[in-house]
Amino acid sequence: MTKTVFITGASSGIGRAAARLFHEKGWNVVAAMRSPEREQQFTDLERMLVTRLDVEDIGSIQKSVDTCVDSFGQIDVLINSAGYGLMGVFESATAEQIQKQYAVNVFGLMQMTQAVLPHMRARQNGTIINISSFGGVTASKFATLYNSSKFAVEGFSEALSHELAFLNIAVKIVEPGSVATNFRNGMVLIQNSIDVYTPEFTSMLSRYAQRTAHLQKATADDVANTLYQAATDNQIKLRYVAGDDAQFYIDAKLKNDEADFLKIMRD
Repeated sequence: MTKTVFITGASSGIGRAAARLFHEKGWNVVAAMRSPEREQQFTDLERMLVTRLDVEDIGSIQKSVDTCVDSFGQIDVLINSAGYGLMGVFESATAEQIQKQYAVNVFGLMQMTQAVLPHMRARQNGTIINISSFGGVTASKFATLYNSSKFAVEGFSEALSHELAFLNIAVKIVEPGSVATNFRNGMVLIQNSIDVYTPEFTSMLSRYAQRTAHLQKATADDVANTLYQAATDNQIKLRYVAGDDAQFYIDAKLKNDEADFLKIMRD
C-alpha cells in the first residue's frame, strides 16, 4: 500500500521541499497550509492533497486530519514543519508576541500530534518528525523566545519518543541550520523601545553570520532529504542534524566545557 505523509507548513521553505520530495518518491502527500487557495503547483497532482490548516485553529487541525484519512486511509508519517522565529529584545516583547510564538511553534505542534496519534495508535505504526533547529540545542542572544520554543519541542519530542516506543510509533527531531530555515527572511522582529540594547542587537546578526560563513549550509532540499531519511531509515535514532553550521553550534555545546561554550556564544 502506498504510504502517506502529512506535512504542515507546506506552502514554503522546508515543508514545501519535503512535499515535493515525498511525492517524487511515490508517497501520498497531504500538503497542509494556511492559504490553500493560493497554491498553484500542487493542486493538480495525483497523490497530492492540498488542505487548509492553521495550527492555531484546533478545528482546522481535526478537519484536515479527517480529510487525509478519508482520502488516503491512513497517516504513516507526520512532519510538523509549521513555525517561525521571533527575534529581538526579550524585555520589549509583548504578551501577545510571546503567546503567539508558543501557540505556533509548540502548542500547534502538540495539538497536531494529538490529532494524528489515534490513527497511528490504532495501527500501532507510524513516525512523527518534528522540525526543531540547532537553536533547540543551543541558545543565542536576542533569540530568547524562538530558542525557548524549540527547546520545548526538543523536550516534548524526546519524552514522547519514550512514551510511544512500545506502540511502534517513532518520534524524531530534525535540526536544520540557519540558511535552511530561511531564518533571517522569515523571522518576526520585536520592536525595541529600550535604547541600551540597540547597539548590541544591531551588531549581533553580522557577527553571528561571520562565525559560520566558511561552513556549508543546508538548503531546504537538503533538509527535505534529511526528513525522508528520518522517515524511512527504520533506525532507533532521535536527532538528525542538517547543515554544517548547525553541527558547529551543537558541537560547541556538547564538546566543550560550559565556560568555553558560554564564551563562544557570548562573543
